[in-house]
Amino acid sequence: MDDLQVELTLANTKPAAVHCLDPLRDGRWSQFVSTHPDASVFHSTAWLTALRNTYGYDPFVYTTCGPEQELRNGIVVCRVESWLTGRRLVSLPFSDHCEPLVDNTHQMQLLISSLEKELRRENWTYLEVRSLKPLQVLTTLDHSTVEYTFHQIELGADLDTIFRSFHKGSIQRKIRRAEREGLTYQEGSSKSLLDIFYRLFAMTRSRHKLPPQPRQWFENLMDCFGEALKIRVALKDGQPVAAIITLRHKDSMVYKYGASDARFSRFGGTHMLFWRSIQEAKSSGLRFFDLGRSDADQDGLITFKTRWGAAQSRLTYSRYGNSQNATHIFDLPASKWKTRAVKQVLAHLRSPALSLVGRMFYKHIG
Repeated sequence: MDDLQVELTLANTKPAAVHCLDPLRDGRWSQFVSTHPDASVFHSTAWLTALRNTYGYDPFVYTTCGPEQELRNGIVVCRVESWLTGRRLVSLPFSDHCEPLVDNTHQMQLLISSLEKELRRENWTYLEVRSLKPLQVLTTLDHSTVEYTFHQIELGADLDTIFRSFHKGSIQRKIRRAEREGLTYQEGSSKSLLDIFYRLFAMTRSRHKLPPQPRQWFENLMDCFGEALKIRVALKDGQPVAAIITLRHKDSMVYKYGASDARFSRFGGTHMLFWRSIQEAKSSGLRFFDLGRSDADQDGLITFKTRWGAAQSRLTYSRYGNSQNATHIFDLPASKWKTRAVKQVLAHLRSPALSLVGRMFYKHIG
């Protein structure tokens, strides 16, 4: 997108310029993300490039810094255009969280106000900001929130202390069971490991009557992240029983995707993979092991993550929408019947058909 300058005049402030840049072409963004304390893997150019290459989402960044200035703030957004889920601005699609990178509330107000102008001018349905904490901004747009839970393990203690913080019955016991069963371990980012992961992933999604993300998404993640991405596989007598994907960024290792063969769940393959990842993160001097987002009603998943000694916090996504579209935004009658219809169809599809559905529809979800 061409550089765009929007003049904003807020109460009790001087007129301020807001600029728009392409984070995949402007080298300042990558440098800024590498140094900003609140920047996560989801701000990275690797993640943004994978989103664009897989789903066609073009990212853009609003900032108060001009083209010749050092970048000091920014909020990154993608445009998602869909006949199924509507036209919207999302920061960011398929991302657990994407904090606006600002120093103060004044900068936040300027950037959100600029995005509000974009939303009104282009008649987008809503803007969604997936921040780690609730946003406090003034706006004439209709506002709603969606809450999730977030889990993260701090790695400051020694490994023995970290291990002892795990739930004895359901975590420590399963890790030791994996050792007794002689499970073996493979890691890397090869095509053969992706074949193993994706087969297990499609199997897991089918078990939950959900389509898998397209294989191209994982191929693009591998290409974009390089050695920062690892596929980790647990095997029982040579048979793959569980696999996870982790991403390394700055001082964190992020667990992003997991899959397993339910027939072998009793052997503790997934637990072994988590423990191996945590050990590697600790030995590499990282500060956090990020277990990611969970829906508020996913009690079993939330309990599982908590039993790893992870700190639990709340994610609050904010949605801002045009008042004339308020019914569509918050009641979503059209989207609701479409979603119900899709779920009913998915419940009766076999794994190959679910994979086809995933390739066709994930770009609408974002």
